[in-house]
Amino acid sequence: MPSVPPFARKESIKDYKNACKPVEWRQEIIRSLDGTKIALAIGKNQTRMSQRALTVPEDGGLVIVYFQGNGSSLPPRLPGLSSVLKHLDLLEQPVPCTLVALSYRGYWTSSGRASQTGIEKDAAATLAWAQNLQAKDRFTTQLVLWGQSIGAGVATTAFANLSTEQKHIARSSTASGTESGVNAMILETPFTSVSNMLIAFYPQRWLPYRYLTPFLWSSWDSVKALRTIKQQQTHSLQLLLMIASKDEVVPPEEGEQLMKLCDELDFAVTYRAVPGALHTECLAKAQGREGIVDFLSQVYQDGKRTSCL
Repeated sequence: MPSVPPFARKESIKDYKNACKPVEWRQEIIRSLDGTKIALAIGKNQTRMSQRALTVPEDGGLVIVYFQGNGSSLPPRLPGLSSVLKHLDLLEQPVPCTLVALSYRGYWTSSGRASQTGIEKDAAATLAWAQNLQAKDRFTTQLVLWGQSIGAGVATTAFANLSTEQKHIARSSTASGTESGVNAMILETPFTSVSNMLIAFYPQRWLPYRYLTPFLWSSWDSVKALRTIKQQQTHSLQLLLMIASKDEVVPPEEGEQLMKLCDELDFAVTYRAVPGALHTECLAKAQGREGIVDFLSQVYQDGKRTSCL
């Protein structure tokens, strides 16, 4: 829903500048794999900005690629994302961080029309762009994928596609992270698949909706994607599952099923339920923000230790 709420596509980063301070955001236009122009919002915390601009600092850091949910555009999400970046600055050991947020085709100022095929291309192009930020210090900079709601499906699918494509790329034995270059993933208010959500919304067998899954415009199947990731990776994946305790969109069983799957796949998974949070409120709650900050700090510290081995 690129145009929900009304005028969402006309919003700009400067409209939220004061709410994001001291984090600074900029917009950049890149080309998707099929040439479609897509917009990125790129933000840095103070620890990163004190390092070399637009490059990876010598002591490493995090590059986070963020995949948004279905509605609205990126600018209204920036204050919440900024709160995470700001709190990474306040830690006893601050975490230098660059966050790259993707605006899918048809959303915000990106060209084209949204479709799963197109968004998968957009995600792949964004990951390639983000990996360029690691080029000068590949072994100490951690790449993290973060997806919210349907964006969690985009994140898992993008990771699975990248893992499959890069399976045979040789990496140094001293490199931290997995063969794809992705070190960790945050799934915020995720669901297992679009088809399962359809059944969850309409569980009655006498209703026709559950039989319409072959005709869905998108599938976004995180169960299938996570299994593919496991098949392609040899290292354990650090993963945060963040669930809104009062989620009015995604049933709690969805998060529980993903948790069981991650245990089955032997991922290093952290499960966090945010008390009192609705579907889009995890970052608005202190426990949600703290959960993400703690997880990112752990990823950063683990990466630094691994790079020293």
